[in-house]
Amino acid sequence: MPFSDKLRAELRDFANSLADRASELLREHHAREETEIEIKPDGSPVTVADKECERQLRRWIAERYPQHGVIGEEFGEDRPDAEFVWILDPVDGTKSFIPRVPLYGLLFGLLHEGKPLLGVIEQPVTRQRVVGDGQLTLYNGRPAKVSAKRELADALLLTTDVKNIAKYQNETAWRRLVEKAGLFRTWGDCYGHMMVAAGLGDIMADPVLNLWDIAPLLPILKGAGAAVSDWKGGDALASRNIIAANPWLHEQTLAVLNLP
Repeated sequence: MPFSDKLRAELRDFANSLADRASELLREHHAREETEIEIKPDGSPVTVADKECERQLRRWIAERYPQHGVIGEEFGEDRPDAEFVWILDPVDGTKSFIPRVPLYGLLFGLLHEGKPLLGVIEQPVTRQRVVGDGQLTLYNGRPAKVSAKRELADALLLTTDVKNIAKYQNETAWRRLVEKAGLFRTWGDCYGHMMVAAGLGDIMADPVLNLWDIAPLLPILKGAGAAVSDWKGGDALASRNIIAANPWLHEQTLAVLNLP
């Protein structure tokens, strides 16, 4: 069903309020000397901060919008077929959070009838935030725009974990791209996507993502003017991998990754 601009603004304001409250909680956890860590069945770590943050987000959403659904990394699905469904990744980049490297972030978004409507990335320690709805993205309250660089030789290329590139994508093609890029850094997870949306980084490449990783990113990146696709040029949401950059660098990146 269509909805009004008033409701869009209301949801954006509510998303900002969620980020405010969740960030305060994550800053408290960041300040603690020790963190309780568990290893999930897939081998990835989860901390008490991940779990507590998601519990609180779910509670705040239920209080305000009891008819909305939720899909979260830590506690699964609740009414996933609702018209509006919140997608929650309370600590995206847990492996960075554990040693307190502030390249992790609070990542969440909202689906409307199964399509990404709204996304938020928040780094609670550095107090950086991007909020996007596919039409407009704000970085710390100001309109965000991807960089205007046009040559790979001038570009800052970012990714999360090069081991996953070898596992899920063409490693030879990736090495070709790294050689052509001006700079390459592993400033990844949602933080790398925030850098691209804010024009601070130029290309973000993630070889594999879950729904809660990718769905919130799309409204943010598109609202900042990024071209977004999977590594083959197809639908990133369907493929669960992503290349994001300005249109010129996006085209060149795909060309390098998909040379015959």
